[in-house]
Amino acid sequence: MQLSDIEIKRLMIDTAEMAAKKALIEVGQLKPYLTLKEAQRIHGEYTVNRWINEGLLKPIKDGARNCKVRIDRIQLDAVAATSNRASWYKHNMTE
Repeated sequence: MQLSDIEIKRLMIDTAEMAAKKALIEVGQLKPYLTLKEAQRIHGEYTVNRWINEGLLKPIKDGARNCKVRIDRIQLDAVAATSNRASWYKHNMTE
């Protein structure tokens, strides 16, 4: 499969952005995790919940009951940067 120049450029930009965020996390300038509410504010409540239900995002809960749910920032950005329509179709149309 051949990628177009536009697809290659987009892939390179996405890779550079992810590497920059990872570097900022490693030097302590960016939080490695977002709360579920923060993630939902950025990408939309429905979208984040769908990604969790489809298994694309793995929420982290450190305790029981009222504990905040955390989302790995890099994982969230990776899911948001990729097309996930295929996973939605597979999840919703095969049930």
